[in-house]
Amino acid sequence: MPRSAVTALLTSPWFLVAVVWLAFFWQLGAVPLYDLDEGAFTEATREMLDSGNFITPHRDGEPRYDKPVLIYWLQAASVSVLGLNEFALRLPSAIAATAWLLALWGFVRQRLDVTTATVAGLVMALALQVSIIAKGAVADALLNLFIALAFFDIYRYRLKPARGTLLRVYLWLGLGFLTKGPVAVFFPLVVSLLYFASCRDLRTWGRAVFAPLGWLVFLAVAGPWYLAILLDDGVGFFRSFFLDHNLGRYGGVKHGHAGFPGYYLVMLPVVLLPFTGWFLRLLPAGRRLWADALDRFLVLWFVTVFVFFSFSDTKLPHYLVYGITPLFILMARHRALLVNRWLALLPPMLFMALLVALPDLLPLFQAQAERLHEQALFATGSQVLDARYRVATWLGLLALLGLLLWRRPPPWERLVLAGVIQSLVVFGVLVPRVFQVMQAPVKEAALVARELDLPTVVYQTSMPSFSVYRQAITPQVAMPQPGQLVFLRIDKLERLERQVAQSGGVQLLQRYRRGPVALVQVVVDNGG
Repeated sequence: MPRSAVTALLTSPWFLVAVVWLAFFWQLGAVPLYDLDEGAFTEATREMLDSGNFITPHRDGEPRYDKPVLIYWLQAASVSVLGLNEFALRLPSAIAATAWLLALWGFVRQRLDVTTATVAGLVMALALQVSIIAKGAVADALLNLFIALAFFDIYRYRLKPARGTLLRVYLWLGLGFLTKGPVAVFFPLVVSLLYFASCRDLRTWGRAVFAPLGWLVFLAVAGPWYLAILLDDGVGFFRSFFLDHNLGRYGGVKHGHAGFPGYYLVMLPVVLLPFTGWFLRLLPAGRRLWADALDRFLVLWFVTVFVFFSFSDTKLPHYLVYGITPLFILMARHRALLVNRWLALLPPMLFMALLVALPDLLPLFQAQAERLHEQALFATGSQVLDARYRVATWLGLLALLGLLLWRRPPPWERLVLAGVIQSLVVFGVLVPRVFQVMQAPVKEAALVARELDLPTVVYQTSMPSFSVYRQAITPQVAMPQPGQLVFLRIDKLERLERQVAQSGGVQLLQRYRRGPVALVQVVVDNGG
């Protein structure tokens, strides 16, 4: 196929539409909800619909203070129309990611040109971490939509200060604050300060930041719910969310998500796959980027997020997503800089080679695993990574090798095609098998418990998707009572058995066990 034909295909709006469907909507409801995050969000949504309390989110009967309310409202609206299922719960994220991409496309078209806008959209949609959060029933796609909209309008306001543009910024900040709190305001505020200072225009920045009408818009959007939860639940949300889940995450490790000092230097290449080499090619052009007003704005956006989270004690890969939208624009705008096909295609080839080797690595991981549930996961994983998996991953690797040897298209075009291959393999082959191992047993156990229709509790296990699929609150207990079903991870089973044996007169009857989880019933020991 001639190079011009490849370029025409890749820059066609219809190709972008197809890629958005592939990256954001394909397989959206094909796998069970994952724990902890999806399970916690969606159980809070289910309980919101079940209780009729649309102010204070609850998870398994207890207030959930992790996030504000907007994502729960959107998931509840989707479930009300489409029913309680994985597709409906994830649909708001897919729609938010699509709107995020459209916002990026419109901004780049306005500032640069249609072709660059389309390329930026392709890179965004096919980037590994973006497609993951677009298919997750969590708040991140929605938050990134509002962060991107705020940044785009901040730049527009710098070029042409106008009241309408400024009020839109405050609208996006308010919606972001209603989605995930201070982070939605912090980065636009800090980056805009740095950028306006670099332009020697702090007076304009000051007028924008201290605009009373803007803050009225912000308060009109975010204020009613924050006031409502204060009246409904007291200061619990404010104390827990702002002090524990925001300041606490930065100054301490939450849920075991620690990281070493160079964590994000390692994770950024993974987050950007398959476009890691494309990003690396931008680094030597730093001085050139700084000289251009738009590029400087984008660089400050990325660097501020990267540096800020590098000093956070709690580290998670998706934190970087707040700052990678500008990278998609920079890569698209300066795509001509990428001329080395090895730099472009080696990262996705290494990633695909790892997927090829995964069936042979799992037995080694199993031998090193100390916990019983981890051993079970690796053992089951070795079974599901079957011949079809091996064939698919080998075909993916050979296709990437073919792109490396195909010299006519420029490297950026081959990388876009590599992104399509990566999405097909990851979401068509890898993810269904991973979720079959990790989450299908949780869903099956919940359906068994629902059918048995007995009082059910959870023992020292945090897998809230169990309650979603059981469609009932499942409280945590320190000691189950006779007659109760108990859902637990299998590494907790021996401890429960000791407790039951010490209490006397009862025993455990196994109702379900597969992979990392089990469902047992505490029954009276007639033989005792």
